[in-house]
Amino acid sequence: MTLDPQRDRLVIAASSLGTVFEWYDFFVYGILAALLGKLFFATGNPTTELLFSLFAFGIGFFFRPLGAVVFGYFGDRVGRKYTFLITITLMGLATAAIGVLPTFASAGVWAPIMLLALRTLQGLALGGEYGGAAIYVAEHAPKGKRGQYTSWIQASVAGGFLLSLIVVLGFRHAMTPEAFNAWGWRLPFLASLLMLAVSLYMRLKLSESPVFQAMKTAGTTSKNPLLDSLRHKGNLKTVTVALFGVAAGLTVVYYTSQFGTLYFLQGTARVPEEQALLYMASGALLAAPFYVFFGWLSDKVGRKKLLLLGYGLTMLLVFPLFHMMADGANPALETATRTSPVTIDLPECDYSVFGKPTSDCAKALDFLTKRGVSYAKRPADTLAVTVGDKRLTGFDKAAYTAALVAAGYPEKADLAHMTHWKIILAVAVMVGLSAMTYGQVAAIMVELFPARIRYTSMSIPYHIGTGYFGGFLPVISQYIVVQTGNSYSGLWYTFGVVAMAFVVSAIWLPETKDRDITV
Repeated sequence: MTLDPQRDRLVIAASSLGTVFEWYDFFVYGILAALLGKLFFATGNPTTELLFSLFAFGIGFFFRPLGAVVFGYFGDRVGRKYTFLITITLMGLATAAIGVLPTFASAGVWAPIMLLALRTLQGLALGGEYGGAAIYVAEHAPKGKRGQYTSWIQASVAGGFLLSLIVVLGFRHAMTPEAFNAWGWRLPFLASLLMLAVSLYMRLKLSESPVFQAMKTAGTTSKNPLLDSLRHKGNLKTVTVALFGVAAGLTVVYYTSQFGTLYFLQGTARVPEEQALLYMASGALLAAPFYVFFGWLSDKVGRKKLLLLGYGLTMLLVFPLFHMMADGANPALETATRTSPVTIDLPECDYSVFGKPTSDCAKALDFLTKRGVSYAKRPADTLAVTVGDKRLTGFDKAAYTAALVAAGYPEKADLAHMTHWKIILAVAVMVGLSAMTYGQVAAIMVELFPARIRYTSMSIPYHIGTGYFGGFLPVISQYIVVQTGNSYSGLWYTFGVVAMAFVVSAIWLPETKDRDITV
């Protein structure tokens, strides 16, 4: 592919900006998950509402592989350009529709049903968008620059997250908290219509990918991309390696760096929502350029080395980084956890995170979870909670609260005692680890598969990995925390998936940076 700076700038800008807007649409829900839980899943239990809301967030990811199959078929049959025009339109309209939905208070059970339906449409759209944008840019890139060119797509994902943070914070500051919670939350979703218009305007200026045009002229496009992907020699093995060695690993790193840190700051460290969003924006902004840097570096040193290095550093640093984050955000909580640990003597209990607690033991567990307090469990015949050296029998919310306060457990983080640089550094390093594993992924996925079945073959493993391993990360990790009582235990999900990806990639993933992608 020859270098055409004007064409290449338009290709990168239009594809990347569309990806920014599409991920903005997806991330706005994740940022507002706690509020949406109250509005659409009104159970009276904040923990249950958040988990149901996170489940709805995961539903969008659940349907991404189906979107990959459907739009992958059209991308390999009809073309890259028109397919990702359709996907961004579907995403923009579905997002705007969330902004006009009735809530549980006015529509009852139909409110969450309609929300889930729109999240499904978002998932289908995203299943086709990423593959189209990544392939389109890669098939325009000159030799030796595919990692650099496609890294802008990865940076655009971070850009979508930053844009969603900026828009949500902007609307929050423009009105009272009461107004935002009542109706202002709809505006970030409705803003999607403006972004959709800009994206369509830019993408309509693009011509079809030269690789696809050459295949169409030669009559070598696939007549059944899905079937051909399954039958092509060795392709099923490559799809499997791409799923478990690439997509699954880099996705859990990415979502831990974004939503894992956000929910940890708000839930465990007890940082106010707006302050937590500002920390996320600052850390992500500092680290975002590294997506492009690592994409460029992968053109020089190879994709596989960087991927494995990123996985290894993530396993080494994920727990220390979250401890640093907690120490910076809520040092009083960290001190109290060390000096006055909480233990709960627990009889057989009917506690479920998806229901309202009724028994004393369930109420005790629910209370500690909502306060962000880590605790150890001991089987016993009768319920008792020990805070430091103070033992309380039965459940008494006022007594529990007094004991925690006396032991130094704060109800909320104290802004005056936060160490801001620790929080921002921890967030930035987590995003930097994501950049190291994610920056070159579009190039890897494009280079792994033949041109005639590329859209389908790369989209399916990518979106199964991101949809299932990554999309349900918030709810799985939160569930682990609630069940174990340890605020950091949810990170073992990240560690385990990354360890699996490291082994699979080390053994079976080939180096791809010098492959010819025109065949």
